[in-house]
Amino acid sequence: MPAIIAVKSVACCLISRAPQCATCLPATCTGPIPRAVNESGPVLPPANPVSKPRTKPPEERRDELMTAAERLFLEKGLEQTTIEEITTGAGVAKGTFYLHFSSKADVLQALRARFVQGVLDGIVAAVEGLRHEDWRGKLAAWSTACATGYLDAAGLHHLAFVAAPPATREGLSRNILIDHLNELLAAGAGENAWSVSDPRFTAVFLFNALHGVVNRPGIGETPAARAELLRGLEGHFLRGLGLPSGID
Repeated sequence: MPAIIAVKSVACCLISRAPQCATCLPATCTGPIPRAVNESGPVLPPANPVSKPRTKPPEERRDELMTAAERLFLEKGLEQTTIEEITTGAGVAKGTFYLHFSSKADVLQALRARFVQGVLDGIVAAVEGLRHEDWRGKLAAWSTACATGYLDAAGLHHLAFVAAPPATREGLSRNILIDHLNELLAAGAGENAWSVSDPRFTAVFLFNALHGVVNRPGIGETPAARAELLRGLEGHFLRGLGLPSGID
């Protein structure tokens, strides 16, 4: 390291092109500070390596706890999983769990809601990607996206709605998926795409038919079997509204 050969006193922020000192604001820095100079130039103070840790938003922390719980519930079962295992899986202290949930049953209820919302998000993306006037395509896309959402998360669906009560009967007659299908059927009827006297009744009927099919054990396990299943569901949805299925 070159030897320090001179120490100069310079006016911080005022001498031409002199850097501002680290502790002053640009508009108030006026005092001289000593600065060491060596053969290579001024010796600058080391940067502070300590940075303030960032705290994750509560929504992100909650989601991480749910994801860890989902993995453990599927691996070990609800009863065999401990809260400490969930918090360890999420990388947080045990007390953090109770900032977001009161019990494992509370987590399961949140997983149910996240599952259904995820299915709905897939449906909305599929339906809204079509032209406004393509009502037949929208109805077919609805059935395919809904069935795919259930098939892709069959394990979680079974855990959250079948193996671990209480899942209420109301969920099969009133939920956000049925609400969305009801709106689609009513909108299509308003555009004379099909004739339906009671959109909500038809939405409950179609949803429960689809739900009953995709909830069977071992259904659609191979790509070929899934493709055939989705085509069959699409055909039944279209025929239910008096539209040609294209697979007759």
